[in-house]
Amino acid sequence: MPASPSTARAINDRLALRLLQQEGPLTAGQLKQLTGLSRPTVADLVERLGAAGLIAVVGEAGEQRRGPNAKVYGIVADRAHLAALDVRTEGVAVAVTDLVGRVLAEASVPIGGDTGTGPAVEQAVTLVERVAKEAGADRLHTVGIGAPGLIDPSSGELRDSTGLPEWHRRFVATLQQRLPEARVSVENETNLAALAEQRYGAARDRDTFVLLWLGQGTGAAVVLDGALRRGASGGTGEIGFLPVPGTTALPTATDCEGGFHSLASAAAVVSLAAECDIAATPGELTSAVRVVRAAVAVTRASDGGPGEGPAAAGAEGAVRASGTGSSMLTPGGDAPTPGDSAPLLPGGAAPVPGAGSRFPGAGAPPPPAPAPAARFLDALADRLAVGVASVVAILDPGCVVLGGEVGQAGGEELASRVRDRIARMTPLPTEVRATTLGGGAVLRGALLTARDRAQEELFAPGGPPPQPSQGW
Repeated sequence: MPASPSTARAINDRLALRLLQQEGPLTAGQLKQLTGLSRPTVADLVERLGAAGLIAVVGEAGEQRRGPNAKVYGIVADRAHLAALDVRTEGVAVAVTDLVGRVLAEASVPIGGDTGTGPAVEQAVTLVERVAKEAGADRLHTVGIGAPGLIDPSSGELRDSTGLPEWHRRFVATLQQRLPEARVSVENETNLAALAEQRYGAARDRDTFVLLWLGQGTGAAVVLDGALRRGASGGTGEIGFLPVPGTTALPTATDCEGGFHSLASAAAVVSLAAECDIAATPGELTSAVRVVRAAVAVTRASDGGPGEGPAAAGAEGAVRASGTGSSMLTPGGDAPTPGDSAPLLPGGAAPVPGAGSRFPGAGAPPPPAPAPAARFLDALADRLAVGVASVVAILDPGCVVLGGEVGQAGGEELASRVRDRIARMTPLPTEVRATTLGGGAVLRGALLTARDRAQEELFAPGGPPPQPSQGW
């Protein structure tokens, strides 16, 4: 049964808008070529989308023909403003963008463990409001939040989890109260990182894969046949609770110590470095990133491979591990271009509290010697292989991405070591890849979900008209 004229128009409109999002501004002729629609149909949809306030003329393109230049159409980016949040136990990072994902303002704030629940919530909410104001956003249409812990699949709310700050749950509720018109959603941080890696990062060519998060703590996200799997209680991927050999106790319902967390958390990585006679500075995540990155640089140099020598690894390399880039979402602070084909994140991790240059820590220790560095990376790969092998035996994902700040610091040097061990431990062929987004994948995933949700609503037939400004 053929689609009705109204249904056909809606399908064509959504197709054109999706192309404008992916490709950036286009002429009517380019839309005709990419959609396969007739010239009159394209002319009608351009007029229709313009009248709805969804697209506008953003320039002209000189084409090889007589007559005036062709008009170039683009999505009206300021039709809505979005916010992405990376909420961690030690602070919050925020980015505000327009409807096509251009970063307009960003900031982060540390929140100490001794900060009371009320003051912590106020700090975090105030940061969101301040960044939105700096971005020139009179209101936020959609807010995507990434946070550690379990998300209730029935309510979409962050569950009360032992070991996580109370202000996390209070913050989400308070933010919704302060932004009553915004669509606020929260998702597990590792799940968001996996979505970002699939859209822009190391898993772009994979419909089925597992992301193993290696940051302050550990986690996993499972994507099967293109869909993120959350489980009956929202706990799919809580790999920190996985009982593993090599620990002194078993994890409990309220504490993952004794599980895989005890082998692969940032604190465990720093302790492992000490066991291998490698000096490490205080500060769990920052120190873990520095020591892994330095060990990789030293190992490469000693093997005659590319990369810095030992001196550079100890000083310059440690600085890079801290995330000295001027922007959490773009290299050098440049605004990203619209479109899924252009990643908005640098290779480096977003400078979230505890891991970034906005919150300076101790100086870098001296670089490790080649033998201890290789021994440390081998021992770390042994530990990670235990968790990866368990995931492979149950899910057979075909691909595991080592994500997070520590996964990025290890890069291919660490991934190849884990890959070799998995090849010996299981008959199931499994690629092990290093993240290309690092810790910044959480913020990018939050932005991705916020943008998709906003466009789904605004681009729908009969979507809401532009709202007048109200101000903060």
